[in-house]
Amino acid sequence: MITQEQYQRISRSLPVLQHANTRMLREFQDTAFYARIPAGSDVFLEGDRADAIALLLSGIVRVYKIGETGREITLYRFGLGESCILTANAILSQKSFPAIAIVEEDAEAVMIPAEAFRDWVYRHDLWREFVFDLLSDRLSTIITIIDEVVFQRMDRRVAVWLIKQSALKNPVHVTHQEIAADLGSSREVISRILEDFSRAGLIETGRGIIEVLESIELEERAAV
Repeated sequence: MITQEQYQRISRSLPVLQHANTRMLREFQDTAFYARIPAGSDVFLEGDRADAIALLLSGIVRVYKIGETGREITLYRFGLGESCILTANAILSQKSFPAIAIVEEDAEAVMIPAEAFRDWVYRHDLWREFVFDLLSDRLSTIITIIDEVVFQRMDRRVAVWLIKQSALKNPVHVTHQEIAADLGSSREVISRILEDFSRAGLIETGRGIIEVLESIELEERAAV
């Protein structure tokens, strides 16, 4: 059950609640519950039953797949006011979770039990629109990832990744293995590409750190 104090914070993070009718708000407060999830915690492992869905109030969750060779690829991340479409799909289809979801930054979430989530989709138009918008937005992200993996060269993808991350914080604190896991490649391939960028003077690398030196030239690499 959500307290009034918790609800005030949740409603600011989830605009859908600001337009909900009295009946839905009452059901939400009676059914949902608040949770803290520390970094490093597995939200779901592949094959798990999705018994609840998390709507994040803070923190970041990474959703990824591991192939038969042990290679990882990040499908997407979600944060404030967002949720996991694979969890939503698993709940609606009543199938097991098809990937792995792990908390990267300490998270706070409002948890909605699976049965209530399904029931609200069927009974509340506003909630159904919220869920479908969530699915639509995230599906476009997945399609972009598929396009990158299938049709784009890895050096271009690494350049794009570095540009995005360095825009948030430069230098970037990351290992070659972490980049490989994000992009669905091997550490050896990533290391070769970074070495090439370093020789060209685009970046400077250290132990667990990469500094972008020439962002314009790196953007040119990304555009090729």
